[in-house]
Amino acid sequence: MTSSNIEITSCRETTRGTTPGTPRMRRRRWTGESLNHKPLFETSDQVRDDRMAADPTKVGEQNSGGLNNEFSFPVDGSPESDDLCSALMAEWANTAFRDNDGTADSVITGVTASTSVVAVLTGAVFPLGGLVRFTGFGLSGNNGVRRVTTASATVPAFAGSGLVDEPAPAAAARLKLVGFEGVADDIKAVADGLTSEAGGLDFTTFPTLRPGVFLKVGGGAAGTRFDTAGCNGFVRLVSVAAHKLTCDNLPPAWSADAGAGKTIRVFVPDELRNGKTLIAQTLQRRFSGQDVPTCAKHRGMVVDEFSLDLQRDPEKGKKITYSVTYMGLGADTDTVNLDATPDPETTTGIMSTGVHVGRLNELGARVVAPNFVSAIKLTVKNNIGLIGSIDEMAAVDQRWGDCDVKAEVTARFGDVSTLSAFHAGSPTSYNWPVIRDGQAVLFQLPRLTRTEGDGPNAQGKNQDVNTRFTATASKDTLTASHIIIDRFEYLET
Repeated sequence: MTSSNIEITSCRETTRGTTPGTPRMRRRRWTGESLNHKPLFETSDQVRDDRMAADPTKVGEQNSGGLNNEFSFPVDGSPESDDLCSALMAEWANTAFRDNDGTADSVITGVTASTSVVAVLTGAVFPLGGLVRFTGFGLSGNNGVRRVTTASATVPAFAGSGLVDEPAPAAAARLKLVGFEGVADDIKAVADGLTSEAGGLDFTTFPTLRPGVFLKVGGGAAGTRFDTAGCNGFVRLVSVAAHKLTCDNLPPAWSADAGAGKTIRVFVPDELRNGKTLIAQTLQRRFSGQDVPTCAKHRGMVVDEFSLDLQRDPEKGKKITYSVTYMGLGADTDTVNLDATPDPETTTGIMSTGVHVGRLNELGARVVAPNFVSAIKLTVKNNIGLIGSIDEMAAVDQRWGDCDVKAEVTARFGDVSTLSAFHAGSPTSYNWPVIRDGQAVLFQLPRLTRTEGDGPNAQGKNQDVNTRFTATASKDTLTASHIIIDRFEYLET
């Protein structure tokens, strides 16, 4: 058999090391794997006069290894999203959503045209002025992006948005808060951020707006974006008040704009910040090319290391790739399939440098000539350790260590500024969005210090002179984080 006969699926575990009783497995996308469940042996130290050895003794079992993949938008609940949670040891702070998730009329229970109300099971409030994206509804007229006109956790209203009656919304129906929209003349750009009129939006009603989160300002239509082109783009929140969002990392041409006559749209993400919660999955490799397929089950798989690789080849570009390395608990290899009908793999497009990476910011400003960055390798290491027991063959638990975050940055040696910052030990920061098909993932390393460096060196004739620095993350005062990932399920450009 070949690699084309290997199916890899996974599910979240509630109790680390224990696969749920009737697991809902999800198919994975991958480009290579090194998952390994193997016995451990020790040889005898007996001294013998015949120059031979006693039988080796089995002393335990090991369950570890990793997966390689091409980077794409990490759909909520997907294995790729779970890997990021495990790598950062935290859960996504999601904006409000409701999802029938495969069962019609289960969470989203009705759409009434006469009242413009959508009935849903209780959960996070859809706030006034929120932009909600409707997808997967059985009636195509109900799909689209609509503004909340009456806030509610169970019966939000979307007056004037063209809803049609759908008494039993389809199995794929989903509502997702993706941003907010002001009424005409409400949202304005000021020197240090955005404001809302006293009778307009109350920004404090959006729980995921907190210092450090990035926003995407401006919709796709002229009436939903500022006339000043420099006021449309990604900005970072510094503080939140009812009618003021103070921001930094502003686009270079940001300036005051009253948004006259405009209903300005601003898109908000889900957010993931490094934390202290061990998050495990069960992974299964099914070797389907065999007459009776072998199923290797890897339980308690916690991400010990996550690595994201961005490289730019000026002639042919480069896909963005990543890898995860797991430290697991128990494992089994048999012929019992955990789920005969796993959920299909995600279909979001593969992202690349050049085409899909937006502006690369260092210290809040875009990196421009002469020190262009040609590669970034981001690594998150959790220093996971295994805990054993003398009466168990496999590890019985895990413990975490420090969250070590590093960025290896390769840049053209255009002037002395970066080299001088390295010698001075000056802190820096990086952030960059990756955007494709109306979705985006923004990586933020809010505080770094260059601790190692190579170059500038010339490797030979007609070669670019580059510098390569490894920067180490430390706790940032604004965000109290080493690394932050913002996930925009929908935005307009």
